[in-house]
Amino acid sequence: MSTLDELHDRWSRNADYREAYEQLEPGFDLAHALIEARRWAGITQAELAVRMRTTQSAVARLESGQLSPSTRTLEKVAQATGTRLRIQFDTA
Repeated sequence: MSTLDELHDRWSRNADYREAYEQLEPGFDLAHALIEARRWAGITQAELAVRMRTTQSAVARLESGQLSPSTRTLEKVAQATGTRLRIQFDTA
C-alpha cells in the first residue's frame, strides 16, 4: 500500500495535478497551521469547539483546508488555543 507522500510524489509528475495542488496549497497551509495550534494547546477538536462556542464538525471543516475562515474566526482559534494570530504577506 502506498503512503500519502508516495502518492503525492507520483501524482506530482502530472502537470494538471501540480497546477491544481498549487492552487489549493494556501488552504492546506492554513489548515496545517490550525491543526498545529490545536495540537500545541494539547486539545481535541471537540475541546476547541467548546472553547470557540461552536461545534466539533465546524472545527473539522476549518481543519480540512476547504474553507476560507474570516479573521474573526482565526482570532477565536488563537484565543482558544493560547496562541497569537499573525497574518503576513510574502513575496511570490
